[in-house]
Formats: sequence, structure tokens, C-alpha cells
Amino acid sequence: MVMPDKSRYVYLYLPSAEDKARWENLAEEAGVPLSRFVIEVVESKLAEESDFKPRSELVKEISKLRSKNKELQDDLKQKKIVLEKYETELKRYRSQVFVENKFEGVRKYNRELIAVLKQGIVLDSYKLLEELGIDPNDSQLVKAVSQQLEELVAYGLVTSTKRGWRWAG
Repeated sequence: MVMPDKSRYVYLYLPSAEDKARWENLAEEAGVPLSRFVIEVVESKLAEESDFKPRSELVKEISKLRSKNKELQDDLKQKKIVLEKYETELKRYRSQVFVENKFEGVRKYNRELIAVLKQGIVLDSYKLLEELGIDPNDSQLVKAVSQQLEELVAYGLVTSTKRGWRWAG
């Protein structure tokens, strides 16, 4: 005869004697001992809840998710830096026609510049550059914006005041 392994025992204290009797009746109807009945019910419930995971698995999963999150944040940060560089390069390219003295042809004005000026408020040069996302130390872009403003003044679309630039068109 095999001796029961005491390390595998689980002692369960039910809320009432009636609950124990009910469980025993259910086990008897199923044709299994009470211990087998409880094991089957618990195992079937665990199988239904596929989200149930032991704490150790959850800790591992959280750790993996955190490292993946960190990796994605770093990747996003790099892409934002590259995007900023491309946007600055695009601004330089588009403003090149206003920097060249001997340019011939049609010039396209910066849509952002026009939109900012059309807000109807007076903007000083620094605020205007800030609204356009232009670094005041970037002399080429500053020169291009100044050239556009001068031409817009010449066309009567913008006026220069002591406080800054204002849309007049």
C-alpha cells in the first residue's frame, strides 16, 4: 500500500457545514471523491481563465514589456531627432530661392509664415521665428524669412510696425 504524501495535502476550511455537505453531494453525483471533485472544478476554472498566470510569469512579462517600451521610446526619440533635421533641411531648401540674389522665376512663399501672419496679431521677429519653429541662430533661414517679409511689405500684404509684423492683406 502506498503511503499518502503529506506535503501534497491542502486543508480547506469551508464557510459552513452546509457548504461542505453540498460539495460532498455534488462530488457523489459526479461519482468521484470530494478531493478529486475540488481539483477538477479548480482546474477547469483555471483553464477557462487563460489570463491566469503565476506571479513569476507576470513579473517576467512585465520586465519584457518594460524593456520593449524602453526600446520603442529610444527608437521614437531617434526618429524625432532625424525628423527635425529633415524638416530643417526642407526649410533651408525651400528658403534657398529667397537667399539667392540672382534668382529668376516664381517664388513660393512659406505657407506657415502666411498663416501665422494672418492670425491678425502683431508679432515681433523673435516671436515670428518661434511660431515658425526656426532657430534664431540659423542665419540662412532667418535671412529667407526677412526677405519674404520685405517682399510681402512691398506687395502691401504685411506692414512693419514698431512692435513687429502685422498682416494687412
